[in-house]
Amino acid sequence: MKVPMLDLSEQYQSLKAEVIKALDEVMSSSSFILGKNVKKLEQDVASFSNASYGVGVANGSDALHISLQACGVGPGDEVITTTFSFFATAGAIARAGAKPVFVDIDPVTFNIDPKQIEQAITNNTKAIIPVHLYGQAADMDPILEIAKKHQLHVVDDAAQAIGAEYKGRKVGELGDTTCFSFFPTKNLGAYGDGGMIVTSDAELAEKMSIIRVHGSKPKYYHHVLGYNSRLDELQAAVLNIKFPLLSQWSELRREKAANYTRLLNEKLSEHVVTPKEEENRYHVFHQYTIRVEKRDELQQFLKENGVASMVYYPVPLHLQPVFAELGYKEGDFPIAEKTAKEALSLPMFPELKQEQQEYVIDVIEKFFA
Repeated sequence: MKVPMLDLSEQYQSLKAEVIKALDEVMSSSSFILGKNVKKLEQDVASFSNASYGVGVANGSDALHISLQACGVGPGDEVITTTFSFFATAGAIARAGAKPVFVDIDPVTFNIDPKQIEQAITNNTKAIIPVHLYGQAADMDPILEIAKKHQLHVVDDAAQAIGAEYKGRKVGELGDTTCFSFFPTKNLGAYGDGGMIVTSDAELAEKMSIIRVHGSKPKYYHHVLGYNSRLDELQAAVLNIKFPLLSQWSELRREKAANYTRLLNEKLSEHVVTPKEEENRYHVFHQYTIRVEKRDELQQFLKENGVASMVYYPVPLHLQPVFAELGYKEGDFPIAEKTAKEALSLPMFPELKQEQQEYVIDVIEKFFA
């Protein structure tokens, strides 16, 4: 049996007629830039997130960068974030001209450890970027309390967590801005790049809307240095077809995750640590990530037996060569460094079959036999 990490073909076949019709309507209208599809998606995603405004941008990385710029982050400033995330989280800070300041993670959730944030604050700290990794919200109450105490902006990196909840609140209503990615592999994925920022701050929404169009308002009158980062109308048309199904897909992901956890805990509890959904969270399982010793050997064995898997992320951000000048060294953040050697994500998508999951578990059992 072959089990892919992600299979988008079945989803596409089920939506094909609607998608083709929507794309044809856009092309027939010749309204390609910030048209009615982008506006509709902005409104729907903002409403879904309990936010007042949505700003469609070219990708999730730009969403972070534009958020930081709108919050006034620039050269000489520092932004605190997790060391265990995709590069875009810290890359956006550096592109804004600021300095990434890393802290370690919680060993259970893989998210930023709020207890370590305050000691990293200096006179230059301007913002915090919590990442809601793998689809589970970070522990936001203490983060928001620290931010309020020190008058810091909170820019949420929810690239993997659209639809996730924290204590009954949606990811999207917690920070000053929240950044989503519509990369094809995401829970709500386009057929190319795409992203969105949601906020309930009218001033920030206005600033971000201006920044994404070269900093101009009205057209050809430039008051800030922005750049070209607009959500494509064709991609928005696709996302408008998919969006009404997002909650259903999230529930299916949660069912697959619960099934994995049950099977792994029944058969492999002495070898595998399964992900834990924290109390008062709604985890949308963008990834189902286990912790396991002999991770690399297991991954190779899975591959030899037709099972795809992924390592997110093998090198923590503080040890990336591009950030060598920041002066971090191995041992600075031991939990993240240990996690980077043990974390392995198993196949996860709404259409994943029971027999595929059982086969994945059977192969892992054989490895440890």
